[in-house]
Amino acid sequence: MSSDSDPSKPKIAAQIENARIEQEMEQSYIDYAMSVIAGRALPDVRDGLKPVHRRILYAMHTAGISSGSSHRKSSSIVGETMGDYHPHGDSAIYDTLTRMAQDFSMRYPLVDGQGNFGSVDGDPAAAMRYTEARMASIAEELLADIDKDTVDFQSNYDDRTTEPTVLPAAFPNLLVNGSSGIAVGMSTNIPPHNLGEVIDATVELIHEPDSTVEDLIDTRDGQGNGSDGPITGPDFPTGANIVGKNAVYKAYTTGRGRIRVRAKFDVSDDRIVIDELPYQENKARLIKRIADDVNDGSLEGIRDIRDESDRDGIRVVIELKRNADPQLVKNQLLSSHLESTFGVINLALVGGEPRILDLKQTLTAYLDHRKEVVRRRSEYDLGEAEDRAHILEGRLTALEHVDEVVDLIRGAEDRDAAKAVLRGTYDFSEAQVDHIVSMQLGSLTSMETDAIEAEYEEVQARIARLEEILADESELLGVIEEELLAIKAEYGDDRRTGFVADDGEVTREDLVPEEDVVVVVTEDDYVKQMPLSWFRAQRRGGKGIIGSELKESDRVASVFVANTHDYLLCFTDQGQVYKLKTYQLPRPETRYTKGSALVNYLDLDRGEGIQAVVNCDALEVDSDDEKVDERYLTMVTRNGRVKRTNVDRFQNILSTGIRAITLEGDDELADVEVTDGRHDLIVATAGGMSIRFDESEVRAMGRSARGVGGIRLEDGDRVAGIAAVDEERHDWTLTVTENGYGKRTAIADYRRQSRNGKGLIDIKTDDRNGPVCTIETVGSGDHVVVMTEGGQIIRTPVDGVSIIGRNTKGVRVMDIDDGDIVGSVTVVPAAVADENRSDEADGTDAEDEDEGEDVTADTDGTE
Repeated sequence: MSSDSDPSKPKIAAQIENARIEQEMEQSYIDYAMSVIAGRALPDVRDGLKPVHRRILYAMHTAGISSGSSHRKSSSIVGETMGDYHPHGDSAIYDTLTRMAQDFSMRYPLVDGQGNFGSVDGDPAAAMRYTEARMASIAEELLADIDKDTVDFQSNYDDRTTEPTVLPAAFPNLLVNGSSGIAVGMSTNIPPHNLGEVIDATVELIHEPDSTVEDLIDTRDGQGNGSDGPITGPDFPTGANIVGKNAVYKAYTTGRGRIRVRAKFDVSDDRIVIDELPYQENKARLIKRIADDVNDGSLEGIRDIRDESDRDGIRVVIELKRNADPQLVKNQLLSSHLESTFGVINLALVGGEPRILDLKQTLTAYLDHRKEVVRRRSEYDLGEAEDRAHILEGRLTALEHVDEVVDLIRGAEDRDAAKAVLRGTYDFSEAQVDHIVSMQLGSLTSMETDAIEAEYEEVQARIARLEEILADESELLGVIEEELLAIKAEYGDDRRTGFVADDGEVTREDLVPEEDVVVVVTEDDYVKQMPLSWFRAQRRGGKGIIGSELKESDRVASVFVANTHDYLLCFTDQGQVYKLKTYQLPRPETRYTKGSALVNYLDLDRGEGIQAVVNCDALEVDSDDEKVDERYLTMVTRNGRVKRTNVDRFQNILSTGIRAITLEGDDELADVEVTDGRHDLIVATAGGMSIRFDESEVRAMGRSARGVGGIRLEDGDRVAGIAAVDEERHDWTLTVTENGYGKRTAIADYRRQSRNGKGLIDIKTDDRNGPVCTIETVGSGDHVVVMTEGGQIIRTPVDGVSIIGRNTKGVRVMDIDDGDIVGSVTVVPAAVADENRSDEADGTDAEDEDEGEDVTADTDGTE
């Protein structure tokens, strides 16, 4: 009969269980993940150690490799650990041993290494056969009292011996030394802390169990606001600075946060010296990255970089070029090299399960563990003390009846008989009679009796104290506090990591040097910026230099001067206004490049062009000027309408722009000026007319308003520009015509009239001069930048332009080629001109037209 037909044997099919593969895979993966999480990758909240760290320290403990012993070969320690506790390969064990010995990795190293254990440059440790190690004294505090049944033990991997499931940990090692690890589906990254601060926080939690996280941390700002808890923040072994406290607060209250860590450095005029690096930063790699950025041109202003570090600390010297801006180089380094982010994930095993913990939960879990350790130790010590008291009681009884005891022992046939007769006579226990029959004759002296009585009293006092500790939790907590403070006194030190104010992330603006630039916009809406220093000041009448190569049929529409860090309000001819930073505009390699399309920076409609630009700095009210409490944007249209709007109406400008003025028919915005409500305005026309009136005649109105009449135009005439008169800063008007002629005229020559009149003749606009291009108010020391539609540009001091009357032709300001005309004029204030001064080049003086007869057209008008 075959086995398949034998009814006494189970059929194979009956032993097979059906299971869904997805369920089996899911459960198997969960089992694997939990094995990695609990058995390898995550620290225990109680002692702050992963299994491999715990096993290395326990192997050193059992081998007697303490802080007081001689150093032992690392290969021997690795072998002991691998053979008895951690069968996962020697390289993993040695890497862990190495890190525990590195003072740049561990805030308080747990291993005292001798030999090459690596460096902050990323150099690897020497082979384990060359290095030696022993436990650091602070590591012994983690193992203290482990032989007093303070923690549970489990069988090792092959059941030959046992190992502790956790160490007693006399201090909160998880926070003190931190931890990092990657498990399956989760990771942990806990920063190290100052031992004294963590112990002080633990002690505070002992006294005030209801303390909040806010009570345990120092949240004070520079003005002393906030709580002054004991924990300031992470304290990295490499020092450096933490930027701001908000991220630290978030990490402590939620268990997660991103802390910015900045190198410590000193900035001088010619060098930057780095003496502390962010935690876990590789110094050699950092220096190489900086050098690579310098070589490829992305990091400017650095002449040389040297590593002058030694055993006393880090010192990296960055030599700057002679003309480099130290603050700009510093910002460039901060943006990509001298700051790193430490992502806090306070994940640890609590009861064998991974949990994200806040600061209080972490310390509470440690305190619960420590209470269990001290309780079990006290119970163990109590049992030992009671056993010793029991022995001492038997000895004291025997000494009281020493003669009878001696006689009974001498009369017994053997040791067992002596024990039996002593038990029957004095009711001794087995342990007591064992001790009595083993006593030497020398212990029967009166002096020995006194010593035994003294020891018995001491043991009784110890028993009473231990019983008190076990009966009263406050006494137990008092023991924990006392031991913590003793460890603080022994190993505590000053903080290494400081704090600096959070001045925000280093932005692109921080990487752009502040300088004055000339911005050019063409009719086809191409734009670029060029340093003002590229344009030397020339005497009036010269041809200037090429300021832009234009594509065929394109012409220069406007030119203005601004600082790279200025915010600009860009007004279009269609009455829209946009906002952007000057540095956002493209800068070509040379003056000749045409630039980039303006639509890349502003959302312009087809056919819409930039007509006027206002620097936002001019909108700020000077607090020292008590007469001015508001600023206005005063606009004028080609058809002569004027409108004044408070700058507050332009605070929130959308990326698509907002309406600045409503235009009628074919009217266009001609010019914009910043005013303060206290001065006069001068409006000039292309036909050479001008009108001066008080700004207050134009009431302030909203953005969508059309404005009121400013000047009454002759047929075919149009407005060329508007200028604000500030007689404290401005002495003259400067009028420039399309053919390159211009003149200065005293402001007093322009009689104040009512708005909406025909005005007075400002300049003759015959065939030589051509129409007026613009009018500006200027003072001594100002420069004027004139650019033609063909791309020629000249910068010249206004002091070189003749002062003559209104009804005159003026003098040549710029020698313009046939077929070209002036496209735009802008004034460089004296202060900016001084900062960008260069030697003046000779220009060609044109024929000067002196004063002519002043012709007035004094028709005053009203709206």
